[in-house]
Order: sequence, then C-alpha cells, then structure tokens
Amino acid sequence: MHDKIQKEKEFHNSAFSDGRRANLNGIYAIIQPSIQKYIDLISRECFGKSVLEYGCGPGSQAVTIAGLGAKVTGIDISEVAIEQARDKAIKQGLEIEFLVENAEDFNLGEGRFDSIIGSAIIHHLDIDKAFTAITRALKPDGRCVFFEPLGHNIFINLFRKLTPGLRTDDEHPLTKEELARIRQYFKKAEFTYFHLASLFLVPLTKFSSFSKFLGVTEKIDKFLFKILPFIKNKAWIVVMELSEPVKKQSNA
Repeated sequence: MHDKIQKEKEFHNSAFSDGRRANLNGIYAIIQPSIQKYIDLISRECFGKSVLEYGCGPGSQAVTIAGLGAKVTGIDISEVAIEQARDKAIKQGLEIEFLVENAEDFNLGEGRFDSIIGSAIIHHLDIDKAFTAITRALKPDGRCVFFEPLGHNIFINLFRKLTPGLRTDDEHPLTKEELARIRQYFKKAEFTYFHLASLFLVPLTKFSSFSKFLGVTEKIDKFLFKILPFIKNKAWIVVMELSEPVKKQSNA
C-alpha cells in the first residue's frame, strides 16, 4: 500500500480510537449552519436511491439517510471508523454496507450510485484521482454533495499550524485552484460558502447568547459574499453540490 495511504490509515485508526478532537467541540460549534446545509442537501429526495458515503468518520450521516430510505454504502480507509459506523447502524436497526476502501482508488461498479456524499474527506485526497473514481461510480444523472474546509483564511491557517497533531501531513484544506479543478469533473457545480464573520465568535461558544450571535454573523457573511464575492475563499467551509459527472482519465 502506498506510504501516504498507509499513514492516513494509521492516523485515523488512532484518532477515531482516542477521540483526540473531542476538545474542539467548542470551536466546531460555529459550523452548525454549514452542517445543516449539508444534511439538508443529502437528505433531499434520497428515498430508494443508491448512495455512497465517502468517509465514515465522526461526521458520518449514513444512518441519517438510511433512515430516510436510502440504500447506503459507506467506505473509509480506517478499519476503526468502519467498525464504529457499523456498530452505530446495528444499534439503529439499519442495514448499511460498510467497506474498508481507498477513496482514491475504489471500484464498486461503474455508474452504480445516484449520489456520493462526504464530510471533510476530499481535502485528504489527490483531487484528480478521487474525482476520477467518483465520476466513474456515479450514474450519468448522479450528483455529489461534499462538506469541506478551505485553505485561504489566515486565522484558521494559524490554528492549523499551532495544532499539527490533529491532522495528517498530507491534509490540504481546499484552495480556489482545487475548487476550479473539481468543477471540471461536472457540468453543474454550486458552491455555498460559510463562516467568515462567525469565526470571531469562537471565544463566545460557551455563552448562552452564542446561538443568537451566530445567526447574526451568518447573515453578515451572506451579505458580504453577495456584495464582495472575491472574499468567499476566505471562508472556513464550502458545501459543494455537483451534478452531471464528466468522466475522464486522471491527470495524476
């Protein structure tokens, strides 16, 4: 197995076992609006659809959409993540297929899935390898929904430098150039950006008024992104809705 893939597997097996990111729950409280956007998109018209969840870590929504009637397959490089996801599904009484797979090089059948979804997974991967595999697995009218961090905000990047143990060496929060490359794999691509002004609320996450302020800052962000679209890439999170895949060979 490639060294990079092996390192990712070992890191995530360890991280999912020891819960090292649990102490970041306060910081992650500000991303609830973007998470809700992601959940709304993946839940839409999923009954009876064949769905692949790309990465089954703590942010997994396999149980959510299986509960809505989707036929779900979940893949992850980490055996621990797969085991935890499978246990969760069993407790909910849901039948979900979970497989240990390399997200850059999997083959579960060409044109098999109506949807492929994932949360904080793409930024671990080689863009061209991943989307070559993704578009191969999608039906011609299929779509993807991904929730991903961006890499252009100086405050978030400083936090990343100060906490290197929370991520692997190969992680690369997405750049505007990578977003442009992702667009090339689909005829239709809609990106929704979140969390710029709301980043300043991090010190207030434990206060009772936090939710109210969060709603205000999200409205500020929407206004700023509308009148100053060039600052969208300074946001923390992007939610991507991609449809009508263009199948092509990897450039990697």
